[in-house]
Amino acid sequence: MDKKTQFNAWYIVVAVLGILALQSLLSSIMAVQVLPYSEFKTLLAEGKVAEVVVTENHVQGTLKDDGSGRSQQFITTRVDPAIAAELSQYGAKFTGGTESSLLRDILSWVLPVLVFFGLWILIFRKFMERQGLGGGFMSIGKSRAKVFVETDTKVTFADVAGVDEAKAELQEIVNFLKDPTTYGRLGGRMPKGILLVGPPGTGKTLLARAVAGEASVPFFSISGSEFVEMFVGVGAARVRDLFEQARASAPAIIFIDELDALGRARGAFPFGGGHDEKEQTLNQLLAELDGFDPSQGLVLLGATNRPEILDPALLRAGRFDRQVLVDRPDRVGRVQILHVHLKKAKLHPTVQAEEIAALTPGFTGADLANLVNEATLLATRRNADSVAMEDFTAAIERIVAGLEKRNRLLNPKERKVVAYHESGHALVAMSLPGSETVHKVSIIPRGIGSLGYTIQRPTEDRYLMTKEELANRMAVLLAGRAAERLVFDELSTGAADDLAKATDIARSMVARFGMDATLGQVALDEMPQSFLGVPPPPFGTARRYSEETAREIDNAVRDLIEAAFTRASEILRARRATLEAMAEQLLEKETLSGAELQALLAA
Repeated sequence: MDKKTQFNAWYIVVAVLGILALQSLLSSIMAVQVLPYSEFKTLLAEGKVAEVVVTENHVQGTLKDDGSGRSQQFITTRVDPAIAAELSQYGAKFTGGTESSLLRDILSWVLPVLVFFGLWILIFRKFMERQGLGGGFMSIGKSRAKVFVETDTKVTFADVAGVDEAKAELQEIVNFLKDPTTYGRLGGRMPKGILLVGPPGTGKTLLARAVAGEASVPFFSISGSEFVEMFVGVGAARVRDLFEQARASAPAIIFIDELDALGRARGAFPFGGGHDEKEQTLNQLLAELDGFDPSQGLVLLGATNRPEILDPALLRAGRFDRQVLVDRPDRVGRVQILHVHLKKAKLHPTVQAEEIAALTPGFTGADLANLVNEATLLATRRNADSVAMEDFTAAIERIVAGLEKRNRLLNPKERKVVAYHESGHALVAMSLPGSETVHKVSIIPRGIGSLGYTIQRPTEDRYLMTKEELANRMAVLLAGRAAERLVFDELSTGAADDLAKATDIARSMVARFGMDATLGQVALDEMPQSFLGVPPPPFGTARRYSEETAREIDNAVRDLIEAAFTRASEILRARRATLEAMAEQLLEKETLSGAELQALLAA
């Protein structure tokens, strides 16, 4: 207790004692004698009562002077006259009594108030807990970060696969946290903040926990959305409290997941409405990043899949100094990730991780974990003793194409149209050089709107595509519609998605990749301001070319689409017999594998 608090407390004690002394003095001066009712009647009979005031329950008055020169006040409680007369006959001493209603009166007023405030406090605490405010006003500004010690983390770099480059970058943090003096012997300093950037499901959070597990330091984990609440100033207070807790536990790691919820660029999205509270929280985070010294053993890790919307002040040198890309794994990385997850499943001897990795280009670590789980559930459903390769194939189809809808019955004509449509896709894909391998064709409806599907899988990971390969892809997309035109001499709505994808490829070839001879080597459309597969904003960007150029773009796109459609039609016309055989087999079996399709093509 400080001196100021102690001084104020003594003032309160003196004041209470003074009030008690004054009350005692007044009570002695204004003393009133309480008489039994029988004594009052005796004094009244003896003529010693000077004056009387009669109320409903009491008799109050003054006794005559007894020679002392001072009159005496008295009060007595009235008794029923009939009972008083009867008691007086026997010489009994009696006095009246009244039932005290003070407690009842107090309870009738105070108890409802106490119940009301008790219920209000209980409801308010529940509301505060549901809002994540800790159940009380005193905990509103406290950080809600989950703190993991070494024994809680239980994650090391051995549990993270497929991101070797990111692990090598983060190994420096581990070395620094273990031995900061030796690691900084040449005058270098550790980056204050490291931002993990990558698509959803690539293992950014797992990597951050692995860093803490390797370095054996406390790990403060919090999401960016947990800073801002309904009360103004809570976000900034929580940022301060988080860094204070971390400094007290240094060396330590602060991990802020979904940093884009907290670090969105200020004033960059005027259509979304302003939120000064978020900006205040971001300003406090920027101040904390400037205020701590990494030599103390405090490292800030952030994770986001939308780095393009982060505030530039957050990414400048001295704050988040380094960005580490945690991208989708390549084929080798997928094999490594599958080895981690396959250890938990009971596998058939024929299952090979390399074969599964070849069928899953573009899958993230989370996708592969989900794939293994789906395959295990499918094997359990068919009462198998182990998970076979056919379970993984079925799981991939379920993830990529959707759930089978065998109860969605098509009439015979629709079923025939779908069979020729999917056969057209498969035949053109197998006829064009460099196209992705056809894995399976089916006319079993899947997903929401798919009446059939053709699954193609690349033989290797590709990062570049030529003009001819893009043209081949458009021809494959339009082959289903070309088959409908060739066989039925009419068009259906089943090719809507194919047309949209082919049009996107053609417009990108013309306006972004400069692959049209008429328009030349010019990028007319900006690259969409999205990263890691995040769709661009719906309002788009301003057009930077004239109406005449826009007309030329439309004509070039239409020419590319028509050329691809013509090419697909020519292939199908030349191999009409194979198309008919594929369609007949599909109508009979509903599903054809890649080997069956190759046999039909070679016949």
